[in-house]
Amino acid sequence: MSRQDPPNPPAVLTIAGSDSSGGAGIQADLKTFSALQCYGTSVITALTAQNTTGVQGVHPSPPEFVRQQMHSVLSDIDIQAMKTGMLFDAENTRAVVAALKEHYAARPMPPLICDPVCVSTSGHTLLQPDAVEVMISELFPMAALITPNKSEAELVLAHRQLSSKIDNLEDMLRAAKDMLSLGPKAVLLKGGHITSTLEDIERVSSVHPQVKVIKDGLLSENMEILLKNSGQTASDVMVVDVLQEQDNTTLFVRPRIDSTSTHGTGCTLSAALVCELGHGNSLADATRAASRYTHIAIQTASPIGSGNGPLNHLHPIVPRIVPIPTPTDPHPLIRTLISRTQDMWKAYVEHDFVRQLASGTLARESFLHFIKQDYLYLKYYARAYGLLAAKSSTFSSIDAATKTIINIVTEVSMHKAYCAQWGITEDELRATPESPATTAYGAYLLDVGLQGDSARLIMALAACLLGYGEVGLWLMKEAAKPNSWVKLDGNPYLKWIQDYSGKDYQAAVTIGIQTLEALAVADPPSELRFQEWLGVWQECTRLEKGFWDMALGLL
Repeated sequence: MSRQDPPNPPAVLTIAGSDSSGGAGIQADLKTFSALQCYGTSVITALTAQNTTGVQGVHPSPPEFVRQQMHSVLSDIDIQAMKTGMLFDAENTRAVVAALKEHYAARPMPPLICDPVCVSTSGHTLLQPDAVEVMISELFPMAALITPNKSEAELVLAHRQLSSKIDNLEDMLRAAKDMLSLGPKAVLLKGGHITSTLEDIERVSSVHPQVKVIKDGLLSENMEILLKNSGQTASDVMVVDVLQEQDNTTLFVRPRIDSTSTHGTGCTLSAALVCELGHGNSLADATRAASRYTHIAIQTASPIGSGNGPLNHLHPIVPRIVPIPTPTDPHPLIRTLISRTQDMWKAYVEHDFVRQLASGTLARESFLHFIKQDYLYLKYYARAYGLLAAKSSTFSSIDAATKTIINIVTEVSMHKAYCAQWGITEDELRATPESPATTAYGAYLLDVGLQGDSARLIMALAACLLGYGEVGLWLMKEAAKPNSWVKLDGNPYLKWIQDYSGKDYQAAVTIGIQTLEALAVADPPSELRFQEWLGVWQECTRLEKGFWDMALGLL
């Protein structure tokens, strides 16, 4: 088989000012282009003397030289997408518009993103007042997307005598539609300077049901164990960007990051959007991907300078299949595992066995059968870890937290207590024949244990440990709702629910989560290695579901 050369990276263009400190402007754009596998070209509209504390001076390029730069690039290179950033004054803005009209008079223009850079974070004017009207009347109608922040949107709207106050999410929805009326094909109104919470988003969604909400970096359903361990609440502050297209409104929601590494955020986001459009993605998909790239770039940035430092533009170049934990994403490995197996995970943790148990309608015979098999199943766990201890030198490196998990999860006495409560003797337990589901699960655990791979065996444990913890928290959450289908009073299985939602078991879940995340940090998995972990997680999730199928007589 002959080797296929990789496809040529799309060529993209930034028309913007230069940042001598390297964090914003064309420097940020070119770094982003390279990180997102695009070939970057540039037209410099102005030189700046600036650093992380502010802008000390601006030296604009002559308008004719701006046109000359654009002609040099556009006449020679097939540009797939482009952006404008700092244009500085009316003359340079007109030069950009004239060059675009000249080169695309007889052919379709590639997507143009206009980042209406007006004022720096430190308050320095980057767009002269007379240029605002030129930008609105001549550049906006050419744009596939404009990307204003709060202050830029207020300035533009006030310039056209439109309602300009933007203080909350409702104001953002109104302002985005007003800006769309100024001519661009779409508007992305950035919400980094506006305080929003999940409660605000739910309220706006109920009033505007046609608005689509995309939550990125937030915990979804069937992740109660991560929600409990992250401390995330409905009152947490979120960043919400509003994408307004002609017929669609989409909110992009992500956690706010407490960071001083935000210099050049707007430049970076618009540059990432250019790359995504250059790769042929839809505007909605491009916005989601570009927002995620920028969010991670802030999260993983190292402090540089004495003011607001730059982002980590190059984070995709050092690929990590599992991201490093951050304050807003403390459990990336487990969140990824659950997300990659979402349907099977949901079928497991919301199984009919669990629902019947929680409502008190589960047949006594089903529960007794489950308890007996669970006793046998946990003995397989102990044997698997015994094999690992005997055969693997890596067992000694498993930290105390992992050993604590082993001790708690293989604690058979808890199940003996259930059996005593239901009148099952130890002799009866020992005489219980294994079901095929128990044998299948046990054989898989022993097979993983015999391979002597501590990481894979810990992963095999995780589906059971975390799944039962998820079930316990989910049932208690459902029980707290008005007119809940979960019945605690008089439920013969109340102790089971209390045990798995209780402090002791949830403490074990917390240790398990910490151990798994530490494993991925200490020994970052390659794509192949991660697929091995994911395969173990998937198989154990399937076997856990099969175990409850067995209890209901479905197997």
